[in-house]
Amino acid sequence: MHKCMRIFSLIESQKWFTFDGRQRLCHPLPSVRVGHMWVQIMFKTSGGRRPKKKTYYRVNELDRVMELQKKPSLILRLKSIIQSQKNQCLLLRDLEKEVGFVQKWNFMGIIEKYPSIFRVTGGNRTPPMVMLAEKADKVALEESEARAQMEPILVKTLRKLLMLSVDCMLPLETIQLIENELGLPSDFEQSLVPKYPQFFSVKDVNGRTFLQLENWDSSLAVTAREERLVHEGVLTSKVQARILKDGNYVGPFAFQLRYPAGFRPNVNYLKEVQKWQKMEFPSPYLNARRFELADPKAQKRVVAVLHEFLSLTMEKRLTSGQIDAFHSEFRLPARLLLCLIKHQG
Repeated sequence: MHKCMRIFSLIESQKWFTFDGRQRLCHPLPSVRVGHMWVQIMFKTSGGRRPKKKTYYRVNELDRVMELQKKPSLILRLKSIIQSQKNQCLLLRDLEKEVGFVQKWNFMGIIEKYPSIFRVTGGNRTPPMVMLAEKADKVALEESEARAQMEPILVKTLRKLLMLSVDCMLPLETIQLIENELGLPSDFEQSLVPKYPQFFSVKDVNGRTFLQLENWDSSLAVTAREERLVHEGVLTSKVQARILKDGNYVGPFAFQLRYPAGFRPNVNYLKEVQKWQKMEFPSPYLNARRFELADPKAQKRVVAVLHEFLSLTMEKRLTSGQIDAFHSEFRLPARLLLCLIKHQG
């Protein structure tokens, strides 16, 4: 009993401690009695500091575009499923096998809402099936012709994509994640790659299939940003340009900035942007292993890599998940979303 009382008196006693050269009073922590013993209650504290909150300003126009894209993406997917069938038609009872039980009802709604694109036939003795309407079928044929005309552009895009990676090779499954965004056909590994053995080869590495670049072309190692600057005459101009209030600067190492509507940069932020805009950085087509990520120039190069990567796509946009799939091949930052938030505009 005396021992328990002695423990309790030690807990309840006030103590002084030194912090940053100052004497502070340590208040006793509350305690509760459990059986014949007093147990001290511990509280977790943050030391009075709140973690700094990262603010992300949404671009409402882009949100609306992505919302509007949901229906066309369903239409295009159903069109591809129908075209992949032997008779260019799909039994409605087989739709669930292709898209799953939950998504099936979204596609059924699309079929009902757009009779000018999808035509449903059958009934009574024959099972109902869906096929492309006559007008939609003509448009689909024009699409295949357009892809054939675009083939040189698609080959160039694929070569530049491989040149951005550290080993000039990418997993086929990773490229397939963005094949639509690049404008590639769904079977590009069979229909496109074998036609150009001087540019591409397929290689097996540790059980994974990779697409490898056969030869390096220095004429392709020019970014879309550099092409724009040449077109605008920035690289040849010797006139000293000034940085505008929004951070834009006409210079050989500058990026065009456009902040979201709710973003209000202060004076200190703009000063840092001015320094960043004037900072030199290595080309995104140089091997990333040559640079330390901690180097500010290497960090700016990462922005250039993302900029060039998006420039290779048809609509100049990708989801953060699609970009993150190329994390190791492009040597992107570990916290990619934070990097994107940091460089708003």
